[in-house]
Amino acid sequence: MQLLHASSSLSLSLHTSKTHLKSGLLSPEKHLIQSAVSCSSQPKGLENTLWVSRNRSIFSSIPTKAASVEAGASSISTGTAEGDVLKALSQIIDPDFGTDIVSCGFVKDLQIDEALGEVSFRLELTTPACPIKDMFEQQANEVVKNLPWVKNVNVTMSAQPARPIYAGQLPAGLQTISNIVAVSSCKGGVGKSTVAVNLAYTLAGMGARVGIFDADVYGPSLPTMVSPENRLLEMNPEKRTIIPTEYLGVKLVSFGFAGQGRAIMRGPMVSGVIDQLLTTTEWGELDYLVIDMPPGTGDIQLTLCQVVPLTAAVIVTTPQKLAFIDVAKGVRMFSKLKVPCVAVVENMCHFDADGKRHYPFGRGSGSQVVQQFGIPHLFDLPIRPTLSASGDSGMPEVVADPLGEVAKTFQNLGVCLVQQCAKIRQQVSTAVTYDKSIKAIRVKVPDSDEEFLLHPATVRRNDRSAQSVDEWTGEQKLQYTDVPEDIEPEEIRPMGNYAVSITWPDGFSQIAPYDQLQTIERLVDVPQPTAAQV
Repeated sequence: MQLLHASSSLSLSLHTSKTHLKSGLLSPEKHLIQSAVSCSSQPKGLENTLWVSRNRSIFSSIPTKAASVEAGASSISTGTAEGDVLKALSQIIDPDFGTDIVSCGFVKDLQIDEALGEVSFRLELTTPACPIKDMFEQQANEVVKNLPWVKNVNVTMSAQPARPIYAGQLPAGLQTISNIVAVSSCKGGVGKSTVAVNLAYTLAGMGARVGIFDADVYGPSLPTMVSPENRLLEMNPEKRTIIPTEYLGVKLVSFGFAGQGRAIMRGPMVSGVIDQLLTTTEWGELDYLVIDMPPGTGDIQLTLCQVVPLTAAVIVTTPQKLAFIDVAKGVRMFSKLKVPCVAVVENMCHFDADGKRHYPFGRGSGSQVVQQFGIPHLFDLPIRPTLSASGDSGMPEVVADPLGEVAKTFQNLGVCLVQQCAKIRQQVSTAVTYDKSIKAIRVKVPDSDEEFLLHPATVRRNDRSAQSVDEWTGEQKLQYTDVPEDIEPEEIRPMGNYAVSITWPDGFSQIAPYDQLQTIERLVDVPQPTAAQV
């Protein structure tokens, strides 16, 4: 069996190594309940524990009374032990979501032994790479221990299972990936691959399950920048899927590991190769899949953006004006495809010599991208011979020197990316919901402060698909009277960062883009919910 119609078969040897990693986190102020974290500030202690194996302690007890708290708990009975605990925990505010950890649904498996004064529970965060998980654990211990009847508190930390928030028929290999992040520059030679690889290993060092996909078929960089023991991808002959190779616990896929070296083929063939490599790989459960995008904004880039549900993009540039011109094209491409750009990395900014900081390529390209396109975060990387050498040695810089200046910058970038992805997921998952109490669809488009209500029947009548409108003549096939006034959606699910899929009682699945929902007639007179509905 051959891979990608290549002449050489894939090796059947398998090397699997899973390294569980963690990092230290910010320490909270003793009396500060609201967790305040800034992506621009350096997380203290992260560098001290990077690449340290995770030791997990499991607390056990024999409870006589138990209560389970599921996501979105909105009411707390203060007259019970459970209510006391939940009220105490609701003082802890998630800085990204702006609400308490009980309302966020983080508190799970609450168990209470009132006779012994013992309380145990689990905090299930959105990602194992949460930069303030240690802070949450410490604060949870403190606020519950302050209850007069509590003598002992056991808190365990966990993360939600890896899963995409987007609807649609995703390829099997992508169905257990929480976040897919594109690292792009749209110009070669600016250090995009260096940023992608070091960012991936930084996220792994924070405790996340990570994969890297090298999408540059013409000139794959990953085989040079990492040194896995098994340097050939293998195929599962029964499932006809690709098994990625691994290095330091990070899963890797590149055309350079397919035994073919660099591709010499036309664009349409390359798009097919990338699609096959990406979608038929057994990635397993990943918190972050980092895609090292190839240069340009052509067919290959558009295919990548349309085949996979990208959560966010990180833009890499250099100080030169020429780099800015090409990067601007890429930012506009992501904007049209509704992929949020969350950070800009300006590489090769400066170097220090003779007690002075020198800027050999000028200044301002990165800040110009931030200002012109409203990208919120900018990170500078210096000119360092070790950073260049690490890319050639097969050992990423953040692994070779986890205490260095470059590693600190990537740690800040990693914290920023984790927080921004969490915000995007939360915004997308709650952008369009159905409020059964008032029989209306609530809409709050991501990156907008405006919230409005739509009548379900109005939304259904505004469907513009071929089932409702004749594609050739534009004639309306779905008539006004075909939709009952009391129709209610059965399910609303996100479709990327641009639309939702609404399933109606007749089985029809309507794709409703945010742009279209913003143009539909809105509800003004909203009925008040009745006591029975509440």
